[in-house]
Amino acid sequence: MPRPFVATAAAMVVLAAVPFAAAQPGDPAAGFPDKPIKIIVTVPAGGGVDTVTRIIGEKLQEHWGQPVVIDNRGGAGGNIAAEAVFTSEPDGYTLMASQPAPITTNVVLYKKLAFDPAQFEPVVIMSKIPNVLLVRADFPARTGQEFVAYVKAHPGEVNYASQGIGTTSHLSAELFQTLVGTKLVHVPYKGTGPALNDIVAGHVDMIFMELASAKKLHDAGKARILAVATDRRLAALPDMPTMEELGVPKFVSDTWNALSAPPRTPHAIVAKLNAATNEVLNQADVKARFENLHLLPGGGTPEQMGRFVKEETKRWGEVVRAARMAPM
Repeated sequence: MPRPFVATAAAMVVLAAVPFAAAQPGDPAAGFPDKPIKIIVTVPAGGGVDTVTRIIGEKLQEHWGQPVVIDNRGGAGGNIAAEAVFTSEPDGYTLMASQPAPITTNVVLYKKLAFDPAQFEPVVIMSKIPNVLLVRADFPARTGQEFVAYVKAHPGEVNYASQGIGTTSHLSAELFQTLVGTKLVHVPYKGTGPALNDIVAGHVDMIFMELASAKKLHDAGKARILAVATDRRLAALPDMPTMEELGVPKFVSDTWNALSAPPRTPHAIVAKLNAATNEVLNQADVKARFENLHLLPGGGTPEQMGRFVKEETKRWGEVVRAARMAPM
C-alpha cells in the first residue's frame, strides 16, 4: 500500500548539488555536451511533466550554452516516448522526461512493451507533486464527505479522467474504488491537458490530479478540489480534508517526474547530466517557480532515483494486482 506522503517526499527531496569529477582523457563525458540535447516528454504540452521539463530545460540550456529541445510525444501511457528514447543512441543527447508509468507500472499493465523499463539509466527525479481530488464545477457533491457518500450510492454512474492507462491518476482512482467499495468508469486521455479540458467542459466528473494544475482551476472556479490525497493537510489548502479524514483509510497518492537516459549510457555522462540538473534545482529562481507551482524539488543521485523507482514499481504494482487489472 502507499507510504505516507511526507516520508516519501523526505526520502527523495534532496537539494544538495551532487559534485562530479572533472572529465579525464578518454572520458566519454569530455566536452559533453557539444551539440543540442533533446528531451522527449511522455505527455502532450501543458501537463505537469511538460511544465517541469521546460523549466529545467531552459536552465540547462543556459548552463551548457547548448540548445535543449523539448519534444512532446504523448500517448499509450508514455510508451510511445519511452520506446523512442529506449532505441536512441546512448550518448546523453536524447533523454526522457516522464511521469512514473513508463518506468514503473507499464511493465505490469501491458502484455508486450517494445522496451524494458528496468534498463533505462536513471538520471534524476525532477520534482514530486501531491495529488488532490478534483471534480467538475457542477458536480452534485459539494464537499469531500458528500462526494464519498455519492459515489457509494451511485456505483458505475460516476466517471473519472486519467492522463492515460497506468498513470498515477488512473491507479489512484483504482485504489480509491477498492478502499471505498464502489465502481467508477474510467475515461483515459493522452495526457494532463486533454483530461483537464474535459473536466472544465463538464464532460467527465472527476480526476485525481496534481495540486499545481488543479489549484489553478479551483481558484478560477472552473473546477473544484474536494480533498487532498496526502497523509496530512497541505499548507496551500489548509481547509481541505485528507481522504483519510473522509473515512478512506490508507489512501495516499502523490506523483513525480524524472529524467532517464537510454540503456548503456555511460556513467560519466549520466553523472554530468545529474550534476547539472541538481545545480539547476538549487537555483533560487527555480525554487521560487517550483514553490509558485506547488511543486517539491527533486534531486539526488542516479542511484537514489534507481532505488526509488524500484520501490514505486512495487508500490503501484500491488494496486494493479489488487484491482485485477488485466494486461492490455
